[in-house]
Amino acid sequence: MSIEPFRMERMQSTWENLVEYDMSESGVRPLTLRELIEMGFDLEGFLDVPLGYSQSNGTLELRETLTGVYPGATVDHMEVTNGTSEANYLVALALVEPGDRVAMETPNYMQYPGVVRSLGAEVAPFRLVEEEGWEPDWEQFERAVQPGTRLVYLSNPNNPTGSVLSPAAMRRIVERVEQAGAWLLADEVYQGAEIHRERTPGFWGMSDRVIITSGLSKAYGIPGVRIGWIVGPKELIEKCWTQHDYLTIGPSKLSDRLARVAVANRERCYARTRAILQRNLQAARQWVDGFGGFLRWREPEAAAIGLVKYKAPIPSIELAERVRVRQSTLIVPGAHLGLEGYLRLWIGGREEFLREGLRRIGEELQAVRQS
Repeated sequence: MSIEPFRMERMQSTWENLVEYDMSESGVRPLTLRELIEMGFDLEGFLDVPLGYSQSNGTLELRETLTGVYPGATVDHMEVTNGTSEANYLVALALVEPGDRVAMETPNYMQYPGVVRSLGAEVAPFRLVEEEGWEPDWEQFERAVQPGTRLVYLSNPNNPTGSVLSPAAMRRIVERVEQAGAWLLADEVYQGAEIHRERTPGFWGMSDRVIITSGLSKAYGIPGVRIGWIVGPKELIEKCWTQHDYLTIGPSKLSDRLARVAVANRERCYARTRAILQRNLQAARQWVDGFGGFLRWREPEAAAIGLVKYKAPIPSIELAERVRVRQSTLIVPGAHLGLEGYLRLWIGGREEFLREGLRRIGEELQAVRQS
């Protein structure tokens, strides 16, 4: 199986630990083990736990805790994975075959095009329209989702825009998916990272054709334990588990135990995330406004990222590389997200870190503006 490079992830893994300011991140600053101990993780008790294999699809205790997030789901509707990325990958391996058609929302986290093309499938994109509040271009959506389409992938809240689909848009998407006989894969890893709005409604329960992926990396602020999950029909979960047996087999015992504490304390984690983002959004807003129209954005509703459009002809990859080289600061070019002329910036760090990172990026933007 040949697979194309995942350009954004390769850029990040190459440079994120070498630059002085990594502004390419996409979650809030991570929780520490000490903070999880304060939430109830029994470190002393775990010191005597033998570090053998954990339950490969997630322990019963963790899956039972997760059922509280998804009304009507049972432990048999759950598969625990090594991060949300693995969850998405397992769904593709379980469902997508050569010649299939996979519809994908753009801009987005661009894992899926490479995955499905490596499986011999066709990618049919449909775009979100900034002028419409990042709602889908419905004509494109209906062309992309036709009878025979195998899978529709979207993220809600969206990466990289931080936008949230309206209830009417969600219903329209589900209706079209059912008419086409497709599956809907909704990556909801940013649910719980709302800044000022109410909790994002999920797709779970809207149709028996819905599959949810999520994890601890974004709204929870715990990317380092590498825990994600799939929620879906039992038969689909069984297929994903079969694929999992061939890959990483299962998550670590320590990660599973930490995840139980995090999910049980999810409202506490979400409140921490909300407080960080509410404070940082003000600083990011001031920074964008300071460019006098050279930059434009629709403020994110839910996510630790902001997608900023700049008024200059320089390609986004070239601009991001200029910022990295001259300012030792890493950002994500819009071209890596399916949308040229934009930059994705991190707003989830400590406020002083955010301000200095933005200052450095701003120096290069001002130079481009004046050239």
